[in-house]
Amino acid sequence: MQSTIGKVMKDARTWATLLALATTAGAVDMSATRTAQANARRTTAGAVDVSATRTAEANAKRLLKASSDYMAAQKTLSFDYDTYLEVVTKENQKLGLASSGTVLLDRPDKMHATRMGGFADVEFVFDGKTMTMFGKNANAYAQVEAPGTIDQLVDELRNKYHRPIPGADLLMSSVYDQLMPEVVDTKDLGSGVIGGVECDHLAFRSKEVDWQIWIAQGSRPYPCRYVITSTQVNRAPQYSVDVRAWKTGAQVARDRFAIQVPADAKKLNPGDLRDFDELPGIFSIKKTSGGR
Repeated sequence: MQSTIGKVMKDARTWATLLALATTAGAVDMSATRTAQANARRTTAGAVDVSATRTAEANAKRLLKASSDYMAAQKTLSFDYDTYLEVVTKENQKLGLASSGTVLLDRPDKMHATRMGGFADVEFVFDGKTMTMFGKNANAYAQVEAPGTIDQLVDELRNKYHRPIPGADLLMSSVYDQLMPEVVDTKDLGSGVIGGVECDHLAFRSKEVDWQIWIAQGSRPYPCRYVITSTQVNRAPQYSVDVRAWKTGAQVARDRFAIQVPADAKKLNPGDLRDFDELPGIFSIKKTSGGR
């Protein structure tokens, strides 16, 4: 399987539609992190103790793996989410696009998701055989025959139809295996609070993408926020997903994975659903690179 982070390295156009807000002003003082506070020691020459850095990296990987294992163990889960997609115009102006939605999973092969933004009100339903995508405001739908698991569906939609599901990396059966292969730098940034939930704040870097994740502390280490920054696109646009109303273990009625499409709805090819992605049709993508 190919992760979202791997995809950005090969398809800048797809990932220009999946980059959003979460930058901070100024540089982060790494000496303030809990790992650095506890472990960083300097030699007489002023060099950072390598063992402290290794401890921070190991701790970050351990926390991400624990979250991945916890999520994989949940047969059913649901949550609400808010996304923020940042785009950069040809005039070098940053614009933010916000949307919200819901996700319901019944592993290994059933999903119901919604997304409502300023340009679209869409619904995704997967019953283990067919994925139906319905644009309510456009009264149009498309279907993809994709028998298999949710993991397989996510890859099929992303790679073949360029229809990524919001926060798809967080829905896979092994989040750790999806996100870590391209990582070249790892940091444990201590604690943060998202929506009133105290979280472990972790940061990772690949050659072309930076990403951060905030994981709830305690017995339910679910992802509270996920932020991806495209460092190879002008002004480093970002994409963020905030997760709330996290629930697991509930019994799910089968009709939650059935969809009633109006008789007068127009059937389209998956690639022809206008404003179905988080980037509306009024924006066109220009592949650029360079400094921020």
